[in-house]
Amino acid sequence: MIALIQRVTQAKVEVDGNITGQIQQGLLVLLGVQKEDDESKADRLLEKVLHYRVFSDEQGKMNLNVQQVKGELLVVSQFTLAADTQKGLRPSFSNGAAPQKAEQLYDYFVQKSQQCVTTATGKFASDMQVSLTNDGPVTFWLEV
Repeated sequence: MIALIQRVTQAKVEVDGNITGQIQQGLLVLLGVQKEDDESKADRLLEKVLHYRVFSDEQGKMNLNVQQVKGELLVVSQFTLAADTQKGLRPSFSNGAAPQKAEQLYDYFVQKSQQCVTTATGKFASDMQVSLTNDGPVTFWLEV
């Protein structure tokens, strides 16, 4: 399971011109699900996302996590994160989970995150327009 996290001052996702999720300070989480992923991997990845220290403390060092700054999450499904780009000029998606499994694990990740922090979402398997203000910019690739 993969999360590309971006520290943001604001972010939103729209589907068909309607906002499905919007946050202020927090993390935009682009979530990719691979074939071998399961709920235990989702739990470990969420633990990393929630505790990863990417926000500045009083000394300007990245020592605080999203919960400590009372930030929010915007979780957006992103199957392209599972792409194999090692060969050729066209990505292979053979590592990605089947849509039904991916949606189940995406929903699981979102439900668990909502128990810990304010969480907004995109709409699984939709053509989404994501806009954000990346704070820093600060972007990390997390994988379990």
